[in-house]
Amino acid sequence: MSLHEVAKKYAVAVSPAIRALIDPADPADPIARQFLPDIAELTVTADELTDPIADDAHSPVKGIVHRHPDRVLLKAVSSCPVYCRFCFRRETVGPGKANLLSPTDLADALAYIQSRPEIWEVILTGGDPFILSPRRIAQITQALAETGHVKVVRWHTRVPVVEPEGVTDELAAALIAPGIASWVALHANHPRELTGAARAAVARLAQAGVALVSQTVLLKGVNDNAETLIALMRGFVEAGIKPYYLHHPDLARGTSHFRLGIEEGLALTRELRARMSGLAQPTYVLDLPGGFGKVVLDSANVEKTDAGHRIRDFKGVWHAYPPTSA
Repeated sequence: MSLHEVAKKYAVAVSPAIRALIDPADPADPIARQFLPDIAELTVTADELTDPIADDAHSPVKGIVHRHPDRVLLKAVSSCPVYCRFCFRRETVGPGKANLLSPTDLADALAYIQSRPEIWEVILTGGDPFILSPRRIAQITQALAETGHVKVVRWHTRVPVVEPEGVTDELAAALIAPGIASWVALHANHPRELTGAARAAVARLAQAGVALVSQTVLLKGVNDNAETLIALMRGFVEAGIKPYYLHHPDLARGTSHFRLGIEEGLALTRELRARMSGLAQPTYVLDLPGGFGKVVLDSANVEKTDAGHRIRDFKGVWHAYPPTSA
């Protein structure tokens, strides 16, 4: 087994900003662990899945995932400036994949949204939608605003951290349109990612009128201790970003070396509550395998069992975790 085999199987890209953060003298560097390929990725456990949160099963038209009644995902692009080694969409992103919705597919996706007045929020994801040109971003923003019933547009991105120079004033302005609230969910997992350049990129978004929240994946060897998480969450708040989700890692193939147990995650979140301002608290969630939606893990919807846990989805149905059919 070799790193070449890993790179053939899963996309690899490291931006100059991230390369500058990696400490080559530290074999356990938490930045390197997130972005540099590892032979451990070739180990696939029995409970891991190609599509761990069942995007495909909830995709009525190309580019749309409609799992919850009032919101949809719009996957306009399947490329990223960097590729996280724990990505739950690692099977569908990167070179050689269908990396951009065609004009026809995008029109069909927007028509789907337009035809369903129950859709209140559209979440742009992918891939990283911030790799689109400001012109394309503005076109999507305007089209969503013109539906009349979409009131919130949320963009999920890593670009302000991994390629901060890409967040231009023109891009920030492209996110704004009358009639909608524009939000950006910034993905960062370690406080070292919140560099001066990243904070300046975030400030450009805020100055344009964009609201910001964070999302973080709880990762073994990256941020699985209270001190790191506290520094990260406080860093978000200091930059004007409200901590939003702390994700339990998904059952993506070749990612078992990143996962820790739910009980370990719950212990960490209890420590965060004891030591941090309420303003800095993220919500610890799991995307249930099979496409059954997100569940707050520190809640009555989670019960410990001999085999792991049973978890209740938003429809009130209980599921074994890890799934027994995996």
